[in-house]
Amino acid sequence: MGTPDFAVPTLRALVGAHEVVCVYCQPPRPAGRGKAERPSPVQRVAESLGLPVRHPARLKDPADQAAFADLQADVAVVVAYGLILPRPILEAPRLGCLNVHASLLPRWRGAAPIQRAIMAGDAETGVTIMRMEAGLDTGPMLLAGSVPIGADANAGTLHDALSALGAPLLLRALAGWATGTLPATPQPTEGVTYAAKIDKAESRLDWSRAAPDVDRHVRGITPAPGAFFTHGEDRIKVLACTPVVEGRPETPPGTVLDTAPTVACGEGTALRLRVLQRAGKAPLEAEAFLRGHPLPPGTVLG
Repeated sequence: MGTPDFAVPTLRALVGAHEVVCVYCQPPRPAGRGKAERPSPVQRVAESLGLPVRHPARLKDPADQAAFADLQADVAVVVAYGLILPRPILEAPRLGCLNVHASLLPRWRGAAPIQRAIMAGDAETGVTIMRMEAGLDTGPMLLAGSVPIGADANAGTLHDALSALGAPLLLRALAGWATGTLPATPQPTEGVTYAAKIDKAESRLDWSRAAPDVDRHVRGITPAPGAFFTHGEDRIKVLACTPVVEGRPETPPGTVLDTAPTVACGEGTALRLRVLQRAGKAPLEAEAFLRGHPLPPGTVLG
């Protein structure tokens, strides 16, 4: 049970090691200029592998719940599915529902654990395999694996690393869970945090924050939805940057300081912009970007 790219490596691993009786994903969504319905990455891969696919809009209908129970599955594997599982779904498989969650629980329960870990400045994150229950990511844990969050990591690169980590971790958890050799451990009551869904309003850069904080914010929402500032009528995305933590002139936050370009931020810090993108255009290194769209020193960015 999964929908986006993040779930695809786990699906492929399961197909190679177990009998997958059915794949559940969210329904196709309108996309592109023509708004034609586009199946999810999981649906496309599942169909290419000849697997039966179901994509109910929700799972509250008793008929959908009965159809799920009729599969007589040993276990359901849930990876970024995007739908809440009602109790009849959670209880239908003989061994329950196992979730591949992209954080080191109990830190970052919720919708955007990858983004929030970067934005908070965490040194590491990881994947936790847990048995699902009715609460939001509150179930007992079977296995976990960690990865460091590098200084240049963004949500895209960390997404790929955790997606690759989750697949073999899930197979190990399944083997131990099925044989009873891997216990489920309750989550600690301390250290719980919630990863709220990224709001569109968070995309606009706040130059009054310290540069390291702005840098983490940029990386946390790159590549999507992306961080931006405005210059005149242009909306410009920042895809990569480097904080400068001391020695900037006393100028208001948002002021372009030099031709790099470096932008004044809060607390006496500044941010050097490295990769920029105008709406509808390709990303460019700063030097190439400025040749077609100058940001002269003294310019105040929105």
